[in-house]
Amino acid sequence: MSIEFLLTTLVIVATPGTGAVYTLAAGLSRGARASVIAAVGCTLGIVPHMVAAMTGLAALLHTSALAFQTLKSLGVAYLLYVAWTTLCDTDTFAVHPATAPPSAAKVIASGVLINILNPKLTIFFFAFLPQFVRPDEPGAVVDMVELSSVFMLLTLVVFVGYGVFAAAVRTHVVARPRVMTWIRRTFAASFVALGARLAITGR
Repeated sequence: MSIEFLLTTLVIVATPGTGAVYTLAAGLSRGARASVIAAVGCTLGIVPHMVAAMTGLAALLHTSALAFQTLKSLGVAYLLYVAWTTLCDTDTFAVHPATAPPSAAKVIASGVLINILNPKLTIFFFAFLPQFVRPDEPGAVVDMVELSSVFMLLTLVVFVGYGVFAAAVRTHVVARPRVMTWIRRTFAASFVALGARLAITGR
């Protein structure tokens, strides 16, 4: 495993995106435990893209405009739905006591969906992994699984870091409803912006 792969992966993972925003929102609204669960969900959402890239499904998304557009449209619609619920459902994004147990299944499912419905991730793996693994070499599949696992591990570590940081500062906004209102609006706007960016991206 090359240092170039680790550095490139770290830059890609650390760049704020949909998963990072979702994890930050979980940390602010529910605390450290929920942020870790959200990070796990977003990381698990990478698995289908990794499998798709290794089985050639990414080539289908790259060559089929209909398949790519369908998955992209579903992703945009889901991001807009998340933005709407974040903006309108004040109870979902209210700062609850740290002992309030979040629904782990719901948090994980949302995190998985956010990443699954992003076709750019599949194409990213399709374009990214072959730069560090020659597909025609013996053991190429094992190498791709190893590199993908490292990518997922770094994703989990970085997202947990984002979420724990958000959870650490949440106590400073518990008694400030106006601040929470603006934070909720900011996250809603972020999801809309991410959805817009996905909508205008091509194959």
